[in-house]
Amino acid sequence: MDIWDKMDPNQIPTLETIGTYVRNPIWEEVTTHIITTYQTQPTFEYSRCAWPGWNTKFKKSGKNLCTIYPFEGYLWVLVVIGKKETPRFEEELPSMTPYLQNLYLETPEGMGQRWLKIELEDEDRLEDAKKCIAIRNGKTHP
Repeated sequence: MDIWDKMDPNQIPTLETIGTYVRNPIWEEVTTHIITTYQTQPTFEYSRCAWPGWNTKFKKSGKNLCTIYPFEGYLWVLVVIGKKETPRFEEELPSMTPYLQNLYLETPEGMGQRWLKIELEDEDRLEDAKKCIAIRNGKTHP
């Protein structure tokens, strides 16, 4: 496809299609990290929720590790921190950037979960996202 329209439910993307759309090297870094570290492949889903359009989900053993929302020039990684992950996450929180610390504190808890929408702008936030995904998977960040 020449020009991908993320709002078109008929234009099913690939990793490469989204990478071209995002035009940010962090896209490839985060997706490669998840694929190699967790031995999982992405699924592409079209959503009409609060963040409409195509997104990329990564699951491991039936559990959603994260969802990536692509935008032109940048991306968001959504990681849900539930009751099970909260103690480990809060133990790791001081080692994360002030951005992530504030995001966690400002994200309201609902039904025992915090839905952290991390805007990946730089390597530091990428490292935060990797830590969050590792905690979500029940492991420590390598």
